Amino acid sequence: MILKLKDGDVKIELYNDVAPNHVSRIKKLANEGQYDNVVFHRVIDGFMAQTGDVKYGNSSSSDFDLKRSGTGGSSLPDLTQEFNNLPHQRGTLSMARSQDPNSANSQFFICFKDSPFLDRQYTVFGRVIEGMEFVDKITKGEEDQNGSVEKPDKIISFKSL
Repeated sequence: MILKLKDGDVKIELYNDVAPNHVSRIKKLANEGQYDNVVFHRVIDGFMAQTGDVKYGNSSSSDFDLKRSGTGGSSLPDLTQEFNNLPHQRGTLSMARSQDPNSANSQFFICFKDSPFLDRQYTVFGRVIEGMEFVDKITKGEEDQNGSVEKPDKIISFKSL
């Protein structure tokens, strides 16, 4: 898959063999254009960048609400976890979820560096195989005097090859 970011294209390999339901969900939402214009609502330097809130995080939608971004998902049901033995290394894509291990829906994150403390607690479904230098440039946006984030980076498009 190709994840288009403002600084360049990122080529993603998906792991259908270990996370078939999560891969299927990502492909479905991506190919429907639901990730297009979705902001990176949570970016922690040296850790990860999280995106995928297709309900409140789509900056071109009437439901867009930056303050609520990260609290929504898609209209599809949550997924049953598919924890696996793949490590959370630099460039890993993994599904975000709440405390409930079976609550992943549309949100995912990309690791900036190895994060072994996440292993077997989140579903790894892919990895960056080209363009990690563009992922490294993702920022959380500018904070105003009240601590609110404005102008966060976003996905331009996310499509199958």
